[in-house]
Amino acid sequence: MDTATKGNTESQSGSDWAELTHECLINILARLTLEHRWRGPMLVCKSWLQACKDSSLHSVFDLETLFESATESTRWWSAEFERRVDSILQSVTEWSDGSIREIRTRHCSNRSLAFVPERCQNLEVLSIKSCPNVTDASMETLAFRCPMLREVDISYCYEISHESLVLMGRNCPNLKILKRNLMNWIDPSQHSGVVPDDYLNACPQDGDSEADAIGKFMPQLKHLEIRFLKLSSKGLAFISEGCVNLEYLDLFGCANLTSRDILNASSNLTNLKEIKKPNFYIPRSVFHTERYGHWRLYDERFQTDIFRI
Repeated sequence: MDTATKGNTESQSGSDWAELTHECLINILARLTLEHRWRGPMLVCKSWLQACKDSSLHSVFDLETLFESATESTRWWSAEFERRVDSILQSVTEWSDGSIREIRTRHCSNRSLAFVPERCQNLEVLSIKSCPNVTDASMETLAFRCPMLREVDISYCYEISHESLVLMGRNCPNLKILKRNLMNWIDPSQHSGVVPDDYLNACPQDGDSEADAIGKFMPQLKHLEIRFLKLSSKGLAFISEGCVNLEYLDLFGCANLTSRDILNASSNLTNLKEIKKPNFYIPRSVFHTERYGHWRLYDERFQTDIFRI
């Protein structure tokens, strides 16, 4: 094959790909993940870029699978990385034309979330773990403008307080799943070197306030995760008395609870199918016995089936 013929063949082949109908392109692109579309087809030509922006491709925004498949990096906690995530989320939100039903990502901020309630009022799933710059301000707007929320994951978001839980509970009656896990404050060494120390030290202290908000304003919850939440038996009682429909409860790392507290709470949760108890080893050095007032209470808290020292 001479050079001219080869060039004509390549040109014809390239033209065929470029001239695919919009409907055909959408059919092809719908089979790709967001990552694959972002890294490849969007860069081919103008028609492919426009096809990648079609709202039908953006009912789900999911970067969580990428985070789960990679080892956590210090880079994720940088301002530059946060800006990149914000840029992607903001773009997809604009392209969706209100069709987004699920958002699953990490390390976004108020900058990108500000666009969500304006354009995605039918949002059903919001998962934004490890977002140090998402605050109550964003969550307040989301609670008022996205009443269809049925699943929320705000784990490791330390600038979100119990006030946001109150607003979500009041305004999102379909909420069935809440994940409000904290980092391991008992043994923070597993996060050191990756998560900034000042953020680790900012771990929320108002566990009972959050439990009170959950119990009072989220009565329809069926799935609740509050790992390492700093709540007491009083806080757990708030939840067990208010969320009687719970089927799954994760209390792993809730170090201030005893087996008796959990047994009392479980008696109210007749629909409970699975409970994760805080059964882990706690070194005595982590606690101060004077905190509990006297040896009897000390023994009750540590010499139980849960805390075997």
